[in-house]
Order: sequence, then structure tokens, then C-alpha cells
Amino acid sequence: MRTFLCPMARLSIVSSDRRHALLTLPKYLHEHSRVLIEIPIRIVVIILVALIFRAILVRMINRAVRPIRVGEVPRILRPFKERVENSALLESTGLLSERRDQRAATIGSVLKSGVSFTVLVIAFLLVLSELGIDLAPFIAGTSIVGVALGFGAQNVVKDFLSGMFMMLEDQYGVGDVIDFDKAVGTVEAVGLRTTRLRDNNGTVWYVCNGEVVRVGNKSQGYAQVVLDVPIAATADISAASSAMLAVAQQLHGEQAWAEAFLGEPEVQGVEQLTREETVIRLVARVRPVEQWRVARELRRRIRERLDRMDIESHLPAEPSAGPAPPTA
Repeated sequence: MRTFLCPMARLSIVSSDRRHALLTLPKYLHEHSRVLIEIPIRIVVIILVALIFRAILVRMINRAVRPIRVGEVPRILRPFKERVENSALLESTGLLSERRDQRAATIGSVLKSGVSFTVLVIAFLLVLSELGIDLAPFIAGTSIVGVALGFGAQNVVKDFLSGMFMMLEDQYGVGDVIDFDKAVGTVEAVGLRTTRLRDNNGTVWYVCNGEVVRVGNKSQGYAQVVLDVPIAATADISAASSAMLAVAQQLHGEQAWAEAFLGEPEVQGVEQLTREETVIRLVARVRPVEQWRVARELRRRIRERLDRMDIESHLPAEPSAGPAPPTA
């Protein structure tokens, strides 16, 4: 038999179902409050704290990278040794500030990347822990992937590590003239992975930092002008040496050239002696990057002085023509 309910009865049944649902909802929330309320709040708090902590550290690094006043050494570089001595030339051309800025920016970039990676990884692991996920398999899998990536990208890792140590030790910087064995030129930019330099012909070279076995910095501290001047074996050695020293001292005393010198020029004496020629060595200590300009001027003036004194330089003997070819 069918039971027919009046509309009022149906309404009362629906109302009782709603009251039952409202009564059971707080009980459901109470039983599952950890999953529905506590864990999401903890995850949000972990993410917010991680982002705030990262922002504070990045802001501190940015402040340490920027100098307080123009021309000063950035605070992040003060604990590290700076291998720039007698830097008036670099300072006057603006290369010293650019060198420091690039070095500080690179070190700051590495620190910010390390801070971001560390904070985000810790936050990610805490979130997984809140979700009840077992971290042991995850860490083991991550280690395997990390080892595989390490073997596959070991050259890139090597470049970055070499660039980092090069930055910390200040082996070279923007404006330095360096010798990379296969490339010699002026450094234009320094990065963690590569170094860019331009040679005398205008060619731009990109050198991976991890591939550098040795590097010669020709503009660090001071430079040395070494001139070996050959004269004829029969020429007067004392007169030639006195003339060379007088020319060098005259150049050293001129106002336009005085700033390039860091010491008095010196004639060290006879460097080589053969039946055809005598080689006399002149040495002068100068500022970095000035050695080529000073050497060219000294060669020109010494040549003119020796010519006026009729002191001949050695000319190599012309090769003999050999026996005449046989005639037919």
C-alpha cells in the first residue's frame, strides 16, 4: 500500500533532516579538524614564514652588495682580500668601480640563489611532513637524481665552483690584462661560468672558468718594462749604457710620464754577448697596463739617441747566396 503524506508532513521530515545535518556537521568538523583546519593553516604559515624569511635575507644581501657611497668598497667585499694595488689608473677610468660592482653582484647573486634554494627546500620538506608523506623514499630518490645530474653536468658545476673561488680570491677582474694560455686580452666581464676578454685584434674570447689551468695577470700590483737593446759588438758599451739610462731618466722626469713610473729606471748591464752583438738590458717598474706604452716610447727615444751618437745596432748578416747553379 502506498502511504500518502500531506505537504505539512513532508515539510516536517525535510526540516528534521536539516536539523540532523546541522547537528552532525560540528561533530564531523571536530573529528576531522586536523585535516580540514589545522594542517592547511600550518602549511600556509610555513609558506608565509619561508617567503618572509627569504625576503629579509635577500634584502640584507642587496644592501651588502650596494656601496654606502659612490666609489666605496661594497660591504660584502670588505671581508675578502682585494688584489688591486696602485689602482689610480683603474680608478680614473672607472674600471675599478665596475670591477668591484661586478664582483659584488656575482657574489650577491650566488648568496641569494643559495638562500632561496635552502629556504624553499626546507619549506617544501616541512609541508610534506605536515601532509604525512614519508620523506625517506623521497630523499633517497632525490639523492639518486642529484647524483645523476651531477655526473651529467659536472663540467657546469666545475665552471661554477672555479668561478666562485676566482671571485672570492680576486684573481682578476674587469680591466685586467690576463693570459689564459690560448687567449690574451683585456677582461670585459667576469661571471661564475665564463670570463669574457678582448684581445689586441678586437676578437672577443669566452673562456669557461673550469677549463682554466693557469692564468697570468699582467696588470696586478705593478708591471715591469724590460728592454733588451742590441748594439754592435764593437760599440762602446759604457757610452751606450749611459745613453740608455739618460733617456729613461729624462722620460721619468717629464710630467706627462712621471705618473706611469713606480721607481727609478735602471740599466742592469750586459744581458748577452756574442761575436756579432752585445745586448744591454734596461728595467723600469711602472703602473699596471702602462708597460707597453712606456716601452714603446723608450724604444723610440733610445733608438734616436743611439743614432745621434753613431752607435750602431747589430744587423744580422745576410745569408750567403751559395754556390752558383751549374750551367748547361
